Amino acid sequence: MRLALDDFGTGYSSLAQIKHFPIDTLKVDRSFIRNLPMDSEDRAIIEAIIAMGKTLSLTVVAEGVETMAQDNFLRELICDEMQGFYFSKPIAPDKFADLLRKNNTASQK
Repeated sequence: MRLALDDFGTGYSSLAQIKHFPIDTLKVDRSFIRNLPMDSEDRAIIEAIIAMGKTLSLTVVAEGVETMAQDNFLRELICDEMQGFYFSKPIAPDKFADLLRKNNTASQK
């Protein structure tokens, strides 16, 4: 079992939770992703979270990726995982295997 801290950087999430709980994954709140790469403060926050996550051997997931510019910026920082409308709108469970097959075939070309 793996434990993720969702919406990291907002609400009740804090650095103390990383230290005191057996967290495996940080899911960065979409509010920090929304204005990437144009907003220098959001860029700095994302860079720091990814660097901290790597130092602590945590998986960092960027939530709410919606543009190629956001995807490119996060790839440059070697963000572990991304999710958002840029990759796919929400789909029914029975369509998920088709989506994986389609993307796997496209990546092999």
